[in-house]
Order: sequence, then structure tokens, then C-alpha cells
Amino acid sequence: MKRFFGFVKKEFQHIFRDVRTLVILFGLPVVMIILFGYVVTNEIKDVDVGIWDKSRDQVSTEAIQKILSSGYFVLAETIDHEEEIESLFKSGKAKVVVVFEDSFEKRLLRENRAAIKLITDASDANSAMLVQTYLQGVLANYFKSVNQAGTIPWEVEIKSRMFYNEEMTGVYMFVPGLMALILMLISALMTSVTITREKEFGTMELLLASPLRPREIILGKVTPYVLLSFINAMTIILLGFLVFDVPVVGSLWLLMLECMLYITLALSLGVLISTVSKTQQMAMVFSMLGLMLPTILLSGFIFPIDNMPGILQWFSTIMPARWFIVVVKNIMLKGTGFAFIWKETLILLGMTLLFILAAVKRFNIRLE
Repeated sequence: MKRFFGFVKKEFQHIFRDVRTLVILFGLPVVMIILFGYVVTNEIKDVDVGIWDKSRDQVSTEAIQKILSSGYFVLAETIDHEEEIESLFKSGKAKVVVVFEDSFEKRLLRENRAAIKLITDASDANSAMLVQTYLQGVLANYFKSVNQAGTIPWEVEIKSRMFYNEEMTGVYMFVPGLMALILMLISALMTSVTITREKEFGTMELLLASPLRPREIILGKVTPYVLLSFINAMTIILLGFLVFDVPVVGSLWLLMLECMLYITLALSLGVLISTVSKTQQMAMVFSMLGLMLPTILLSGFIFPIDNMPGILQWFSTIMPARWFIVVVKNIMLKGTGFAFIWKETLILLGMTLLFILAAVKRFNIRLE
């Protein structure tokens, strides 16, 4: 028993001396409970809404004020033509547009009925349903409160229309999200493990002693995964189209170029991870915890970013998957061109260059 307790004591000492192990044991549960507590929510707030008030009378004006004062919606833009609705959605300025019909107040007073149309960007089906439910509740409560003294209750018909996803198919959102997740994990994980394996087995020194330069070694390790990851991306798009009827409304060539940019970014992250990892297991931990969880929670893949606290929204801006999902949804579902995704593309390009430079610098430092 003395030897056994001595062995246990030694193991405890090893654990407490290893900072990485302590972070995983005690830091990870704290981070996960905080992230899940704030990210996993069914509430909405500050949703950008467009208003098309064809009537411009007192009742419609008060109804608009009620929407904007509810705490759930903020005015993105007022419009006057139907063509502006799709422009709002393509540019991402609004998630929903509320349309009041002509002579709204007169119809309520004379016929006791009028209509409001809610047009929602349903490229994210879950958020679209939630936004419509909140809007319908706000409007229903308002018209019920202002017509309490009426002998005949007003009937306000609220019509709904979904843009880009008429049938509210959830897979329309999951295909872009899964593409971002799979490409990030495969590209970064496999690259980091492959390079770290060479260091762990001592074969990296043999490669460095060869006529090949360090950058040529890295390129040689990375190149196969560029091709394989690109095949994976095309396979996901093809399966989404053939099995789940997820369309590619926009340019397929533009989508392929954006996928190649994202793959390059993920591979550069994998090389960077390999420079700070001593073993394959460590590289896997860094890749899984540092890339998989943030991609799932903070990219907008499952949980709407607009519903998160400000600090998490800021943190999500450094997640490459967030910008790639926006690009894929715009091309595949909305059919937009480069003019609508240039900002996200530049962000991905900037991240790629940053990670490549950091990886090369770290790699050179380790050689010295």
C-alpha cells in the first residue's frame, strides 16, 4: 500500500506540474459551461427589421413604434418598393421586412380587418421561425390592447413569406455549417498531426538535413491535403444537391474559389498548431478544442450570433468559420456575386496571410 500511495502521489505531482493538463481538467469545464450558458438560448434581441409602410397612417405608425420599442427589433431601413426587399436580404442589412398594406387604418375602421405581411430571410430556418413568432406576438398584443373597447374586434391578418427557403428546410443551414466544420477539422487536424508526427518520431531532422528547404517541406506536407480537402468540399456540395436538394443558385466557380481560400486558411492553422505541439496527441487536443468547439458554438452554425452577449459576438469575429458560412449561404442560397461577399472574402484572405506568416516564423524559430 505504501508503494501504491507513493505511485499515486507521483502521478498527482506529474499532473499538477503539467499546465496543459490542468487547463483541460479545470479550465475546460468552466469555459464550456459559460459558453453554453450564454450561447444556447431561444431568445432574440436587436434583430434588424425593414419597414415598408404603404399606408403611413396613425395605426400603422403606432404599430411600428411598438415593434421597435419591444426590445427585440431595431430599424434597419425603411423602404418604398418591393425590389428593395431582396436587396436588404442580400446585403444582410435586415433579417425580416414588415409590410403594412394600403389604407391600413381605414380598412380596420370600416371593415374591421386589415393585413400585414412578414417577409423573412429563411437562409437560417431556425432564426427565421423565431423572428416571425416574436413579431406576430408583438403585433397581436398591440392590436388587442388598442381595440379593447371596440364592439367588434379587429382582425389583423398576418401573412408570412420565407425568402430563399420557402419550405423552411433545416438542411439548407446545416450544409454550409457542416462544410465549414468538416473542412476546418480535416484540413487543420490532419496537417497538424502529420507534421507533429515527423517531429515526434525524429524524422523531421532527416528531412531538414535533406536538400529540401523548410518551406518546401511544409508545402510538400500540405499539398496532398489541399487536393483531398477540396474533393471533400465538392463532395459535400454534390451530396447536398443530390440528396437534400440544397441548390447552388450562385456561381459554382466562385464557390469553389472561396472553398479553396478557406481550405488554405485551415491548412495554415494546422501548420501553426504543429509548431507549438510536441506530440500528436497534443496537436489533436489543440485542433479539437481550439477549432471544433468554437466553430460549432460561435460561428452561427447552430446558434444565432445576434442573440449572444456582446463579448461573444466580438470573439466570434475571429472565427474563420463565421465568415465562410456567410459566404457559402450567400452564394448557394441567395445567388449573390462577389459584390456582396467581398468583405468576408477579404477577412478570410487576411486571416490566411496572418496564419501563414505566423506559422513560417514559428517554424523558422524552432529550427534555430
